[in-house]
Amino acid sequence: MHIDEVKSQFPIFSKKINGKQLVYLDSSNSAQKPTSVIKSLDNFYKNEFSNIGRSIHSLSVNATNKFEETRMSVKKFINASSKDEIIFTKNATEAINLVATTFGQKHIEKGDEILITELEHHSNYIPWHYLRKNKGAVIKFAPINDDGDILIDKFKELITSKTKIIALTHLSNVTGTIVPIKEIIEIAKKKNIPVLVDGCQSAPHLKIDVKDLDCDFYAISCHKIYGPTGVGVLYAKKEWLESLPPYIGGGGMISEVKKDKVTYAPLPEKYEAGTMPTAEVVAFNESIKFMQSIGIENIIKHENELTSYALEKMKKINSVNIVGNPKNKAGVISFTIKGIHPHDISTIVDEEGVAIRAGHHCCQILHERLNLPASARASIGIYNTKEDIDILCKAIENCRKVFDIK
Repeated sequence: MHIDEVKSQFPIFSKKINGKQLVYLDSSNSAQKPTSVIKSLDNFYKNEFSNIGRSIHSLSVNATNKFEETRMSVKKFINASSKDEIIFTKNATEAINLVATTFGQKHIEKGDEILITELEHHSNYIPWHYLRKNKGAVIKFAPINDDGDILIDKFKELITSKTKIIALTHLSNVTGTIVPIKEIIEIAKKKNIPVLVDGCQSAPHLKIDVKDLDCDFYAISCHKIYGPTGVGVLYAKKEWLESLPPYIGGGGMISEVKKDKVTYAPLPEKYEAGTMPTAEVVAFNESIKFMQSIGIENIIKHENELTSYALEKMKKINSVNIVGNPKNKAGVISFTIKGIHPHDISTIVDEEGVAIRAGHHCCQILHERLNLPASARASIGIYNTKEDIDILCKAIENCRKVFDIK
């Protein structure tokens, strides 16, 4: 499929920003939505709305079936063994909190160690911090080098007999580092240590095969995969979901309730208490279909070519510093311009219709490690083109002129 055909499926690109054609380079934050996803949401609320799993009337049965169709699509998308290993949450943050809370409740005691890395988004640090605060756990940070790569030898050295779980990102939302997850999981398996993978950035841009990775948990954020907000996915091996306690209690996750006894529903309902975001889950199926219509191999090829093009052009601009230089990199390009605050960079390029992010990107520990208060970030999606990169570079040059940076 030609990139122009892909881009035409996203209504927002007909919009002007400050009188200029929109150049959206903030997909690591949240991706734009194709027409098929938007239409699915609209149609469900107009013609198909009902709660799921409770009533037996036609609307409810239809909604439940569509909800479960998405579960099956997710199973195939990440190559899980069973649909029962797919849990819908409100976002990836909740998915990680679910694991931290339930795993921590059952398996973490005072002095037990949790191993994460200096690359982590706050969503894969704060949930573990709660265990440190409430149960006396110890968090260890595997170090990175200046390029943004994890130091594997140092990582191994941090594993001890007290290491209870390893949690780490698959793809950094600052440096674009593609972490050697499979190698790390193999190291962990030799010590019988479970591994949680934060797949927020990787799921839209890499081929995900949880069976091949052999990870225990994998968290996904649907709004980054061209889907609706308000939906996340937790993949977990069935044995973990069966052995861990429920996360939150309420309707839908119970089997039988008595005054003196409660039994829980089988998987996956055990972890899906209360009214679910039904329309959004149903629409997420369209996001998966959209990705599959293009093909993940084609997406990877397109984004790799665009990333290489962007890096080549941006490195030629005086005073621009690219954050990190990892061995394997995806389409996340954080940068600074000497003498210009990242917030000012973002404001000025926005005048040219270019949307980028500025700040610490919910990665304060990583920015501190790299001696940066903040950075600007351009992140690539399937709808971006070389023309978008050219416009970004022209806007960056304009920043330099505004601030008289040589």
